[in-house]
Amino acid sequence: MTVEEGVSLKPYNTFGLDVRARYFAEANDDQQVLEALSFARARGIPLLLLGGGSNLLFSRDPDGLVLRMASRGIRVLEDDGRRALIEAEAGEPWHPFVQFTLARGFAGLENLSLIPGTVGAAPVQNIGAYGVELKDAFSGLDALDRSDGRLVAFDAEACAFGYRDSLFKREPERWVILRVRFALDRQAPLQLDYGPLRHWLAERRIAAPSALDVSHAVCAIRQEKLPDPSVLGNAGSFFKNPLVSADAATRLRECYADLVAYPVADGQVKLAAGWLIERAGWKGFRDGDAGVHQNQALVLVNHGQASAADILGLAQRIQADVQARFGVALEMEPNLV
Repeated sequence: MTVEEGVSLKPYNTFGLDVRARYFAEANDDQQVLEALSFARARGIPLLLLGGGSNLLFSRDPDGLVLRMASRGIRVLEDDGRRALIEAEAGEPWHPFVQFTLARGFAGLENLSLIPGTVGAAPVQNIGAYGVELKDAFSGLDALDRSDGRLVAFDAEACAFGYRDSLFKREPERWVILRVRFALDRQAPLQLDYGPLRHWLAERRIAAPSALDVSHAVCAIRQEKLPDPSVLGNAGSFFKNPLVSADAATRLRECYADLVAYPVADGQVKLAAGWLIERAGWKGFRDGDAGVHQNQALVLVNHGQASAADILGLAQRIQADVQARFGVALEMEPNLV
């Protein structure tokens, strides 16, 4: 493992923030992860894991070792002609991995197409889009326990998945995810409940879509609404869709007939954070180089030279305004480092 000093992390975070790592290394296998843990422990410095950098907001230069997970490899562990167990290393880019599964005829991950990031980071947030979450196709993963170096196999229950949540998000300094396994099915039913998804397919007269058709639709919708991080710095959806009680949703609907809301488990209702922000007038707003995307109010962007403080300040203004207008608290989705 090669350790460098004073490395700019601008190429490694999708907000394009030019912070510098005191120490920086890449891990291409399990042994290099262990070497990184030993390096940090010997110097008494923190270790920060980095995947695709698509869900991070750096507030300052990291004073420790930044370890980029760069391990690669995809393996079909089982395949009976219909169902398969597929394993991918943590450093595999997420979208190409999804395309790998679709090219072999497997359904299950198509709604999660074009999400930035890596396979290893995906379980941390329990990534989700268009009615599907990672946990729906999840089989297991291997993670390293930083406290004692043990290799631990996790099933779905042990991961304690929630909405954009997991054990690994709640214990960020304990676990290093090394590889993830997915149970996929060539005949799995497609999830087409999302309105724009059905509309895109209907416009093209695709009455019996395949998983690949759904992936194409998802990619087209995302590209239309969401900015390319390589062109305009962003971390995708900046706020989680808030959960409120059914009574609270009813009161809001009495004031706002066009409220976008979906019933979920336990009698709660999920509100569309993007609708709340747009209804409050923030869509397309810009203050210096920190702004709200003109096509999707849920996305905060860096127009070039915004600092983390600029972006965080804008986020806090939006949170305060939405709370004052609607009585709804918005929670940030990116991790603040």
